[in-house]
Formats: sequence, structure tokens, C-alpha cells
Amino acid sequence: MSRTEDPTDSPVGGPAGELVEVVDATGAVIRVVTRAEVRAGNLRHRCTYIAVVDGDGRLVVHQRADWKDVYPSYWDLCFGGICGVGEEWERSAARELAEEAGATGAALRLLGPVTYDAHDGHIVGRVYLARWGGAVTCPDGEVVAVDRIPLADLGRWLVGRPVCPDSAAVVAPLLAALGPDDLA
Repeated sequence: MSRTEDPTDSPVGGPAGELVEVVDATGAVIRVVTRAEVRAGNLRHRCTYIAVVDGDGRLVVHQRADWKDVYPSYWDLCFGGICGVGEEWERSAARELAEEAGATGAALRLLGPVTYDAHDGHIVGRVYLARWGGAVTCPDGEVVAVDRIPLADLGRWLVGRPVCPDSAAVVAPLLAALGPDDLA
């Protein structure tokens, strides 16, 4: 979910060496460690989630590459990833959206702060909604397939396919609460 999951992009030895903020339940930084330490210790960290709705009001979903360190080959409801050290929420969301979807300049609307605490991760996050009528180009190779689904079909779409549990848990309810006026 982050640009530095590409091993050629991190100055500290690939994605495992990327520095990540470990945070408490409120999002306050406790310390900075490597991504490998976050994964090995299942440590709480900051992430952004960006749900993209196209010009026809459909949710842009995507399948993650099989080399991803978390949820390889799973489908996802949103783009996003780990915030950089000291990176502001909206800047992280805009960066992730550009890297993963090739969408630059999309207006971001905050849907809410979220927390995810489960056996597979501990996250303090922010969920954004972006309207994007342009092409989804997936320039960084983290995405291998893209589809679009009507928001009304989201519940049915979630059944019977591997979907990232964090986005299903924290993003799907926020999307289900959206009305037609929210997408205008």
C-alpha cells in the first residue's frame, strides 16, 4: 500500500527497511521503527484509506499484486497505505492515490477517522472519498486488476472473494452510509 513496498524505492533496504511511526490508540507517536518491526510485532501504525468513486458513481475496487507483504492478491475497496514519518494525513492520502491509481489532483473528502484492531493489524487511520472520472492507471505495479461496482452492490460484492479485512471492516460501513447527495 505504500510506494516503498517496491524494493528499489527505499533507501534503507527495501520495504522492510522503510521507517514507520508506531502510535498509541489516539495516534500519538510512540517511536519510529522499520516496517519489518511493525509487521513482526503487529504494532499499531497510521494508514490512509482512499475510496474512489468514478464519474458514474461506481466504486473503483482493485486487486493487489501477489508480492505485497500484506494481503497479497486480495481485492481492496480503497487505495492507500502507511503514512510516512511526520506525513500529514491528507498528504499521505494524495500521495497514495497518485502512486497506486495514477489519480492526481482529485479532491479528497474526509469520511472519518477509524481504528482497526485485529489479529492481523492495529491501525489508526483516516478514510477519504475521492471522485475520479479519469483513467485508473496503477503506475507503481501494486495493483494488478481494477473493477467498478455500484455502491448499492457492495454488500453482495464482498461475499465470496478475498477482500482486505481492514478495508472491509473500516471503509465498507462508511461507504454504506453514503447517500446520493454525498456522491454529487
